[in-house]
Amino acid sequence: MKLKSSAFKDGERIPDIYVMKEVGGENMSLPFEWSDAPDETRSFAFTMIDHHPVANNWIHWMVINIPSSSDNICEGASGRNMTVGSREFRNSFGKGCYGGPQPPVGSGDHPYVCTLYAISVRVLYLDLTISLSEFKAGLEGRILAQASMTGIYGV
Repeated sequence: MKLKSSAFKDGERIPDIYVMKEVGGENMSLPFEWSDAPDETRSFAFTMIDHHPVANNWIHWMVINIPSSSDNICEGASGRNMTVGSREFRNSFGKGCYGGPQPPVGSGDHPYVCTLYAISVRVLYLDLTISLSEFKAGLEGRILAQASMTGIYGV
């Protein structure tokens, strides 16, 4: 399975438009597209996590129940135009939508790991306020494939 974004290439800097307003951006959710999912895929799940030691696995975006017929998340879709059936979880900012990069000043570049999961069930019933570890536990045994890419951002 392959994951890519028209906004940045794997390992490159995330453009300012997609970062939080507090660091000069517009907090527009990133666009992603994917291909080569297993035929058995019934839905997709998606995460965007900051794995920098200062961030301590900060959740920027978690989504489940993206229909298997989908092959993308459009730019700016979070909170407004997600594919029907998709459910967005509460992020570490406390909101149920995308929250762009906002690393602490002087903490260096942060890696924002974006992961798409091909899931073997059409619908997952998970509480939208769960932690990252609970999210991953909910996917356990249901992941058919996954693909990741990393965006970098620092102030």
